[in-house]
Amino acid sequence: MPSTIAAPVHFELIIKKSRFLACVQPMPDRAGAQQVVAGLRAQHPGAAHVCWALLAGGHSAAVDDGEPSGTAGRPMLDVLRHQDLEGVLATVVRYFGGVKLGAGGLVRAYTDSVAQALLQAQKVPIIKLQQLRCTAPYAFEGLVRRELEAAGASLDEVAHGDDVRFDFSLPAQDAGALRTRLDNAGHGRIGWPRIDGEAGDA
Repeated sequence: MPSTIAAPVHFELIIKKSRFLACVQPMPDRAGAQQVVAGLRAQHPGAAHVCWALLAGGHSAAVDDGEPSGTAGRPMLDVLRHQDLEGVLATVVRYFGGVKLGAGGLVRAYTDSVAQALLQAQKVPIIKLQQLRCTAPYAFEGLVRRELEAAGASLDEVAHGDDVRFDFSLPAQDAGALRTRLDNAGHGRIGWPRIDGEAGDA
């Protein structure tokens, strides 16, 4: 199950006099990540590189910022992917210590600094919600409400017309079981109209 992290965590690594200042933090999108990176450049005008990697909402980024290609951003992104993270930005500010580390040394330094920061981060599981809509005769309104409450579903809207329409959401992995329970309890009188914009809607 993918996770995000609860709060920013910092970690400093020193290798052959080079300082690697790592930070991992929750980040919803690329625009926000670019703002953070711009802020780091302003805070650390003497830094040689500000490298970063982002996994958020299907968007990913891996930026080497002048380090040899593939030695900074990509290894940082690989750490985020390996830990099944989502909505997380990793940044590493490097102050050059005068000793070249070589490509392998750089990959290890950027990988280790992000991995060490993540060791201290509090991970929060991301629960994917599914939106559902059902209709029921008035006689079944109480039953549907009880089933939704028992399943931990969030009731978003109830509309009373020819019948009662319920719009609700719950963790995707629980949706199938709830639907089966309602179908059984309602003896086939529970309807499942599509929600506008759902895949397959004409």
